[in-house]
Amino acid sequence: MSELRLYDGDGDRLLEVASSQPQVRILPTGDPRAVTGRPRIRLMWGQHILDDLVAGRYRTVICGINDTDNSKGVIAEILRLVPGSQWTLSSATSYARVFRDAISLHAKEDREPYVLKFDLDRLLILALLRPHNRDHFTLEDLYRGFRTARTMIDGRRDRQPVATVSFIGAKSNRAVDHEGRDPSLEAVLRAMHTAGFEGDLYPPPSAWETSRVGAYAAYPFPESLARARDGSS
Repeated sequence: MSELRLYDGDGDRLLEVASSQPQVRILPTGDPRAVTGRPRIRLMWGQHILDDLVAGRYRTVICGINDTDNSKGVIAEILRLVPGSQWTLSSATSYARVFRDAISLHAKEDREPYVLKFDLDRLLILALLRPHNRDHFTLEDLYRGFRTARTMIDGRRDRQPVATVSFIGAKSNRAVDHEGRDPSLEAVLRAMHTAGFEGDLYPPPSAWETSRVGAYAAYPFPESLARARDGSS
């Protein structure tokens, strides 16, 4: 079998990747001819979530929101780009503020984060409300939020397929680990998967600077990774 060519003419030669270029190296895993049926999260390496949302590839998207300023958040771009909605960035942030005020009076013992719904007709936004008096989400917040979001999606074919942002390095609604740093992508995936999420995740733009490390296209990662970390073959 001859080597697969990706491009016509001299395209393959012209597009040989230099080590200094931003890139992601995808590792193969599993048998493409077999169906496992196991719940998984697909990693959409190289794809752009806003393009895919505007193109109608998803019916639901999960992201973050806060009650003060979302101007640099993904939700701001979604509300700007998806037509036919009565929601604006200002009204969405105002709604988050009103909701926050209401629960502070009537549901003080509830566990955060809450999930707010914004129906844009062609797209449903499930927005995790950032916990009060915090400038970030924790991994535990993501677990709780995605567990709630799962209940809103399960059994609702009209709300699938679903995609999510990674929350890593976000400017308005970022996630941090227990040390206050950006969590690993694996840690975020683990929190979401443990909560029951089975949709698509779009890695952060910073992922393009990870070419020295091989990446997988789905989570859970292969068991060989865990064995290698444990020191076994």
